[in-house]
Amino acid sequence: MPQPLKGQVAIVTGASRGIGKGIALGLGEAGATVYVTGRTQNDAGPWPGTITATSQEVTNLGGRGIAVRCDHRSDSEVEAVFKQVREEQNQLDILVNNATSFGETPTSHGYDPMDFPFWELPISQWDEMLDVGLRSYYVASVFAAQIMTAKRSGVIINISSNGASQYAGNVAYGVGKAAVDKLASDMAHQLRQHNVASLAIWPPLTRTEKVMAYKEQYNLKKSFSPLFTGLAVVALAADPKIMDKSGLSLRVTDLTSEYGFSDTGSYAPTLVRTK
Repeated sequence: MPQPLKGQVAIVTGASRGIGKGIALGLGEAGATVYVTGRTQNDAGPWPGTITATSQEVTNLGGRGIAVRCDHRSDSEVEAVFKQVREEQNQLDILVNNATSFGETPTSHGYDPMDFPFWELPISQWDEMLDVGLRSYYVASVFAAQIMTAKRSGVIINISSNGASQYAGNVAYGVGKAAVDKLASDMAHQLRQHNVASLAIWPPLTRTEKVMAYKEQYNLKKSFSPLFTGLAVVALAADPKIMDKSGLSLRVTDLTSEYGFSDTGSYAPTLVRTK
């Protein structure tokens, strides 16, 4: 199988599970060395998936997976990840900012945590969602840019959503995603002269572990596997004209005809949330 990213080095934040895991697997199948970051190192938590398991799957697919425990709330821990990559690889070609936290939300009555009115949620949720999911994107990008601009090469892909432009069930979430799009655009403006691209992508409804835990609330006939977004990231990272897209916010589904990929259905988790 062709490996268009063989020899390249990537960091995927928040890749224990979900879309982050799908992206890491896609990059691994394309031959990249993938640093898989996140907090979950064992299966003791409420959701399945660990950075160790993801990194092993990356290796099994033909890439090289390296698990690095990192709490993206901590600037020092994030900086340590990039220091490790610089020391071990002396390069960084791809950063995918994906780590997200929804904070403490009510889960009674079987409702998706995204469905609660903002006035019934703890105010701390705003801080959680904008710290991990916006500020953490900025911090990781700062350290990535220091490596990429020196090499005059690289791409920063920020995971956003259509919540950036329309209501998506949670006020803090939508505001954060709108800010992610602006972050990607403004970083692109300053990075362009260094031949480093920055863009945002909007995954479609994805069959992540959390979506499957509340699957009765979704129309899964219009959903995609986590690997689908991973294939989009691979296509973008391998595109020699990626600078033409720098600064844009792109729907993953709009990229399929241009790059010729489709949803394989692989890595479609069916495990539900444990109590």
